[in-house]
Amino acid sequence: MNRSREPNILLVDDDRGLLQLIAMRLSASGYAVTAVESGEAALASLEVTRPQLVVTDLRMEGIDGLALVDAIHRKAPGIPVVILTAHGTIPDAVSATRRGVFSFLTKPFDPKVLLETVAEALQLSSAQPTEAQGDVNAWRADIVTCAPSMEDVLARARRVAGSDASVCIYGASGTGKELLARAIHRAGPRAEAPFVAVNCAAIPEGLLESELFGHKRGAFTGAVQDRRGLFEAAYGGTLFLDEVGDMPLALQVKLLRATEERVVRPVGSNVDQPINVRIICATHQRLEELVAQGEFREDLYYRLNVVQLELPSLAERREDIPLLAEHFLARLAERYGRPHLALSPEAMRILVAAPWPGNIRQLLNVIEQAVALASTEVIPASLVRQVQDADDAALVPLEAARRAFERDYLARVLKITGGNVTHAARLSGRNRTEFYRLLARNSLDPSMFKQRAAQAH
Repeated sequence: MNRSREPNILLVDDDRGLLQLIAMRLSASGYAVTAVESGEAALASLEVTRPQLVVTDLRMEGIDGLALVDAIHRKAPGIPVVILTAHGTIPDAVSATRRGVFSFLTKPFDPKVLLETVAEALQLSSAQPTEAQGDVNAWRADIVTCAPSMEDVLARARRVAGSDASVCIYGASGTGKELLARAIHRAGPRAEAPFVAVNCAAIPEGLLESELFGHKRGAFTGAVQDRRGLFEAAYGGTLFLDEVGDMPLALQVKLLRATEERVVRPVGSNVDQPINVRIICATHQRLEELVAQGEFREDLYYRLNVVQLELPSLAERREDIPLLAEHFLARLAERYGRPHLALSPEAMRILVAAPWPGNIRQLLNVIEQAVALASTEVIPASLVRQVQDADDAALVPLEAARRAFERDYLARVLKITGGNVTHAARLSGRNRTEFYRLLARNSLDPSMFKQRAAQAH
């Protein structure tokens, strides 16, 4: 059986016997189960991989079920949670429901009811694939990642793709906002129709209206013939408005009318043209702040911001750097006709440690410069240092990191090293004994990261 295609369930209970019993029942029903005995261990497991469902006991020492629910929803709001307890009360059930818990079952529970609840929760999370895995992931083929934070975003994007709801993608420059917009388009019912992108910040204000809505011949100097706008060009498909926060207020009024009445009026015309597009927009700014400052219309904000997706920075998904670097290197090696190009281990360590304020776009730029300048087939660390800022080429020392980020720091180091404690301890500037003490304090098990690395290969 292909375990990678089984829905993954994270099971949490401090009763070891019951934990094993439930795990056996779920495994026998075709689910991949990760079983842990505490809320702390559950959070550590979430640093390694994202399950499609969490089933947790309510009353546990340390982090209890409801606190775990809150932590899960902060990290991965799309994961449904089922709570099991031998101490079921009406206040507990009300509290759990208010926290967004999918279901609340009291022990002793009917195994059939549990399995039915699990199946319903997995349907909610859209976790169970119905096609070959390659076909399922074709929509996101251009997005290279193994980071749980990105998987969370992609899971939400996949769920919203089937609707016509407007989506607003937030993220710093270079994080891949247009790639995500294209992925949503490919995953939805409009996939066979056009995907049309426009950068609202790159087109002069006087031309943006004509670009979006089209114009009639003679509407202005230089309009020598009728021209259809991007709304019409994207008919039946998706219109991607990049950097929508930079759109002038006067044009925001016309965009609002287009989204509400589903018509546009070309510049110089007195006849409306019907439109049929899904709008996905993106911005590096916080639209709610622009609304408060009077720079963005509140009514348009609510029309465009129906679903909000936020892309993490590259520094927040550091485990993706080796994958992205190898992906870019392979692509550039083919373009330059140098199939044997490779990064030295030290060069890769420098890339992984760098802060990347320019995100994925900056990483691509560095790799491309290194390929263009490399005189040998193995790109050395010295060349990588030359094409990036020297001040950016260091990991934040562990002792300088705040305790609140200690778990994240350790998890990232283990991801980078594939669970190799010796390498991880050396990378973080700690001896093995002290590093193991830090891992124990944060309930991090190196074997989980080794298993994940093995599955990736």
